[in-house]
Parts: sequence; C-alpha cells; structure tokens
Amino acid sequence: MKQPSSGHAPARDLSVVIPVYNEVDNVRRLFEEIQGALAGQDLDYEVIFVDDGSEDGSFAVLQELAATDSRIVVIRFRRNFGQTAAFAAGFGQATGQIIVTMDADGQNDPADIPALLEKLDEGYDVVNGWRQDRQDHFLFRRLPSKIANTLITRSSGVRLNDRGCSLRAFRSAVVEELHLYGEMHRFIPEMIHFAGFSMAEVPVSHRPRVAGNSKYGLSRTFRVILDLITVLFLRHYSDRPMHLLGSIGIISGALGSLMGGYLAFIKIWGGLTGGMEGFRAVRIGNRPLLMLAILLIFIGIQFVVMGLLAELVVRTYYESQDKPVYHVRELVEQRSAAGKRAEKHRRSEDYEIIDHRH
Repeated sequence: MKQPSSGHAPARDLSVVIPVYNEVDNVRRLFEEIQGALAGQDLDYEVIFVDDGSEDGSFAVLQELAATDSRIVVIRFRRNFGQTAAFAAGFGQATGQIIVTMDADGQNDPADIPALLEKLDEGYDVVNGWRQDRQDHFLFRRLPSKIANTLITRSSGVRLNDRGCSLRAFRSAVVEELHLYGEMHRFIPEMIHFAGFSMAEVPVSHRPRVAGNSKYGLSRTFRVILDLITVLFLRHYSDRPMHLLGSIGIISGALGSLMGGYLAFIKIWGGLTGGMEGFRAVRIGNRPLLMLAILLIFIGIQFVVMGLLAELVVRTYYESQDKPVYHVRELVEQRSAAGKRAEKHRRSEDYEIIDHRH
C-alpha cells in the first residue's frame, strides 16, 4: 500500500492525536497511561497534543512533557478553533502509518489502543471504539447522543453502535481522504463510508471524568442536525447539485403552473356560465390560490437558477483544483503498461498497485 503524499512520508508506526482544551489536570496522567499501554508493543510511536486555545495552563504542562520526551509533539492554536480543526492539525502533523485519536479528558482508556490495532490487522481501514457502558450524565450526554445516533443512522445508512466515540484507529491513507472543516469530526464514520473504506467496531472502556468540566450540552444536538443536512447534501449532490435544486424547482414550478391553469379555466368557465357576476366571484374567491400559484412558479425558477449557479461553482471547484471525483482501491495491470503509466503524474497514491508479471 502506497503511503500518502503529504509534506512528509510516514516515519513511525503509530501516531496518537489528542485535541486538548482546558485539561490541565488530565494531560500528564493521560500521557503516562499511553506510555503504559504501548510499553509492551513493538511500536515506534509519537503522541501529538493539539492545544485548542486552552486558558488553564494546559500548554505549560504540555511543554514540560515535550521537554522530557522526544515522542511528544505539541501544536498550539492561537485561539479556540474547535475539535474538528484540532483533529485536522493533528492529522497534518502525524507521521505514523496508523493514526489513533482520543479525547484528553481521561474518559477514553489508552489500554484499549492495542485492541484497536489488533482489529485493524484483520484488514479493516478504520476501527471505531464502542462505549458499551458510558459513564456520562444521561440527560445532557447520553440522551442527546442516542437521539443523534439514531437520526444519523436512519439518514445516512451507516450503522454504528457508537459514532460519537473519539477513540479510533485509522490507516494513514484514510486520513488523507478526510477533509475536515467546521464541525465535521462528528461525521467521520460517514465520510469514511462514503469514500469506500471498511470499518469495524470494538468494545472499549469508558471512564467517568475525574477532573475538568465537560464541553458538551444539549445544544450540541441541534448543531448535529444542521451538520447532518450538510453531510447528506455533500454525499449525494456535491458533484451534481442541479439534481436536487433543479428537482425542487421543477416540482414547485409544475405545481404553480397547474394551479394557474386551473384558476384560468374556472375563471373563463365562470365568465361563460355566470356572466360578469360569476366572473367577479371567481376572481375574488380564488385570489389567495392565485397568489400561491404565482409564488410557486417564481420559487421554481429561483431553484433552477440556483442549481445552475451551484453547477458552475462545483465545476470550478473540481477543475481548478484538479479534485478527484472517485476513490481508487486497487489498480491491476500488466507490467509493461505499469511501466509506461508510472511516467505519468498520478492524481492519487493511496491505492495498491498489483503487477501481474509474465
């Protein structure tokens, strides 16, 4: 399997990426636990802490740790940019062939990392942690998570028991395909599934928080719903927005035209059968319906125009940046053809090339 062609080639076996936001009482103990969990593993690893604008002295502790252990890398943001940005920065810095993510609050148990790696060795591209016995508050954490999980599962078709667990293991090629922004870290499983990578789940421990404060609440559920709409749109219509917007425009315009035609018919019929009195009655009685018909026609036109503009934006995006619209898993070809093809620039290097030699 070829390694991703980022700024640096993978030089380690494992990278552990940990976003940190006001966890001064947890980061030191967490690193010690990571050391203990990986002590029996024959792995060359690094631990990347991403300080997401902490204000409680977390960065000072991370600096002390980095000064005593060369395996620690610390990235410090100028302000709080959010967990998605922290994951993206950690992925960009990671040099491991396998990348593990986890939270800094101590609720994820580093002792579960070997189980993730063992499952990954079975041939999966990503292994997700499954918190079977969550130690969070029911109303403010577990209930919103359950609602969001059910909603996302039914909408996306990606079935996971626990899509909110940050403890995951990725192959480096998968991380290259994750273009994170906004708060899209919540939909990493969906993005992985849409790209065609294989996933598995393993049960992991979930410990109660012993220090610091939770950063989540009920408001998170509403943000999840909005982000879900974005993900579903990107999944189904990112390269053909006209199919969605144009369909809505055609339906709206057709309904408006049918209403308008119906009103025109009964107006003419009322004039023919009831004279001027019937003509006026029909005109006055159907005025709201006439306004609705006109509105639907205008809305339909607007959606079609929006679809055309979106198509122009999408084509500019893909063509100007040479973005691929597919994900290749393998390329099977004869050796002679492979030699010729190697001279050309490859758009993607995250797939395996299988040579059939004579």
